Amino acid sequence: MKDEFVCPRCGNKDPLFIGTRNGEKYCRLCISYNGKQYDNNYIVSDNIRLNIDYQLSNNQQSCSDKVKEALIQKKNVLIHAVTGAGKTELVFASMEMYLKKRKRVGFASPRKDVIIDLFPRINSSFINCKTVAVYGEHTDEIDGDIVVLTTHQLYRYENAFDLLIIDEIDAFPYKNNFLLNTFAKKSVRGNYILLSATPSIEDVKAIKANNGVIVKLFERYHHGKLIVPTVKTSGKIRMFINILRLLKSYEEKKKPVFIFVPTIKQGKILFSLISIFYKNGAFVSSKEERRKIEIERFKNHELSFLVTTSILERGVTVRNLQVIIYDCSNPLYKKETLIQIAGRVGRKKDCTDGDVYFLCEEENEDIKEAIKEIRTYNDKKDL
Repeated sequence: MKDEFVCPRCGNKDPLFIGTRNGEKYCRLCISYNGKQYDNNYIVSDNIRLNIDYQLSNNQQSCSDKVKEALIQKKNVLIHAVTGAGKTELVFASMEMYLKKRKRVGFASPRKDVIIDLFPRINSSFINCKTVAVYGEHTDEIDGDIVVLTTHQLYRYENAFDLLIIDEIDAFPYKNNFLLNTFAKKSVRGNYILLSATPSIEDVKAIKANNGVIVKLFERYHHGKLIVPTVKTSGKIRMFINILRLLKSYEEKKKPVFIFVPTIKQGKILFSLISIFYKNGAFVSSKEERRKIEIERFKNHELSFLVTTSILERGVTVRNLQVIIYDCSNPLYKKETLIQIAGRVGRKKDCTDGDVYFLCEEENEDIKEAIKEIRTYNDKKDL
């Protein structure tokens, strides 16, 4: 149509998100994304170098080399690596390669909590480098050699990054989000690397269609196996009794526990019931103001269990962690989510085992497919 309005900023043309003000059309989809923009004249620091006190495994090193080679050839990369494979470490050498050429690097993830955990690791790994973290309510300083940021903040960086890494591309709210995906594309002036333990068929097709490279690593960095979940089917009352029994066993053995719930409402109810029997825990969700405090208390061994929504399904590593998923057959739990949650267990080199319990009313297809895929990963290091 001749009069069709296309937002010059985000490309939206859906009339549901187009308004008119003073006779001029505007886009309601991206209007709230306003704020300070990056400095186009920023000069990346000189003499930046990578400094890590550990050695990559042979398979990690091979993957790291493949990523670098693809970027040298100006090809984009999708890294498909299992949870606990050390995906972040696979891109460090490529980041150093760009930084040494005084090119700007971005490292994005959909979730703020992941950025908060990730920033110190990246910051300490690069010498003579200015690294900044940019996320909601933390946007005073947005210019650096490496910008570690949520995908929501990419709107500030149009045509900014010579190399952009996007972690957890399959995570909410980035997955299938037109606006965030548009901001990501527009922020790249060079090449990009996508990271995921559970990329979609569409992700794989897209990277191949653009002559990109897929690098696979189906082995954890410590060579331990992914934990295959144990499925227990029952009604809700029996699920609750099973949780109490498991908590008793884990408390005696001083093993920390995450109890995942599908919704905030279910989490509040379940936590209030558990609290009658066990006092040393907390409930955390995106809506809980104390979640940072409670998560820190858990990491410091002040709490023995957390009832949590999906906010802790990614980017969290806790030694000796055990995982229980309550109401696992809930439609909100897709195969990819179940794989990610199960991947919280056995991540530490000195503690590669643990328990993952799927508590459900029935074993649905997502549960079956998640377990099948985990077993498949355990049977091979690569495809």
